[in-house]
Amino acid sequence: MTLPGAPHIAYRGDDLFIEDRRVAELARAHGTPLYAYSRAAMLAALASYQRALAGRDHLICYAMKANSSLAVLQTFAQAGCGFDIVSGGELERVLACGVPASKVVFSGVGKTRAEMRRALEVGVMCFNVESEAELEVLSQVASAAGRIARVSLRVNPDVDAGTHPYISTGLKGNKFGIAHQDALANYQRAAGLPGLHVVGIDCHIGSQITDAGPYLDALDRLLELIETIEAHGIPIHHLDLGGGLGITYTDEAPPSAEALVTSLLARIDARGHGHRRIMFEPGRSLVGNAGVLVSEVLYVKPGEQRNFCIVDAAMNDLMRPAMYQAWMRIVACRRRDDPTMIFDVVGPVCESGDWLGKDRALAVRAGDCVAVLSAGAYSMTMASNYNTRGRAAEVMVSGDRVWLIRDREQPSELFRGEHLLPANAG
Repeated sequence: MTLPGAPHIAYRGDDLFIEDRRVAELARAHGTPLYAYSRAAMLAALASYQRALAGRDHLICYAMKANSSLAVLQTFAQAGCGFDIVSGGELERVLACGVPASKVVFSGVGKTRAEMRRALEVGVMCFNVESEAELEVLSQVASAAGRIARVSLRVNPDVDAGTHPYISTGLKGNKFGIAHQDALANYQRAAGLPGLHVVGIDCHIGSQITDAGPYLDALDRLLELIETIEAHGIPIHHLDLGGGLGITYTDEAPPSAEALVTSLLARIDARGHGHRRIMFEPGRSLVGNAGVLVSEVLYVKPGEQRNFCIVDAAMNDLMRPAMYQAWMRIVACRRRDDPTMIFDVVGPVCESGDWLGKDRALAVRAGDCVAVLSAGAYSMTMASNYNTRGRAAEVMVSGDRVWLIRDREQPSELFRGEHLLPANAG
């Protein structure tokens, strides 16, 4: 039985498998909470983009904020991806995987001077600039370093992506990007500043988008803008259409990446822009449905108004439900014949907001394991040490092979950099 949105994560008989390994066996071997990822699922998701872009001058830059574990980055690097980063720390992760900085685009609204200097030093492909003030600072930093910063301006097209307000990025009220009506003036300013070289245009309208319409609307606005900019003598070499394609958590039916990209390319060609290099920055759509969070049931607690399934994973391991009220499918790792009960699945953290799922029909007992599906994106990357809880271990599965790709954090590691006051501090 294949689960919605997760073809590489399925029941065989009563046991939940990820590729060819029982999820419950992974939990026994590596402990819980545990993140487990399907390598095949990641590569299959990437292949959907690659098929549509075959024969084109293109670069798929994985948006690593979705999942920045080194083995995940390595998987995409070996498959030919570049990377979209939003911090100096993410840059260092990419470099640690042996990826050349020339395949990195640096996005984000708040780049520091130190981050700019480091990115210039290693030679990132492009800075996606998000404000006029950032243009001025980047020019100063590049000029002082005797380097040229290749820039693309992230234009905010004021298109409603129809997604959660916290992950919408293309409206005029969002903090991201340069307003569409101000873009030409900012391109002219960029072209005149020392230390900068204009190479492209960038647009990203949000995350977990399940309809192609907003992408096409944003593209039309972008193509019109490119024509205006080039009419003023500023060539645009690449067109970066961002990412944000949604996945299936419950009953969502987003277009496949191949179908979406094919429709965008058709519009680009029809408008006479097919000669440009095309870039995408997918994140969630590459890793979201490839991962599960496995957790042990600690207690089953019936109540007068609510029944609680208390597990050893918590909001520090999976922030999306508490932050976005996100719905994520929760299933038993081994199905029982017991009658189901309706539970709120909650963790041990001392917050009422510490829940992974509400009103879930499960047949579980203490000692069983459950899996939160579609947990490959924005899960480990958003994890914290709240309540002095170590972050979970991670494993990568490929067929029947399993690799531990992150050790479970131990308590001593959590306060390694802290210092007691001296005895005479009073």
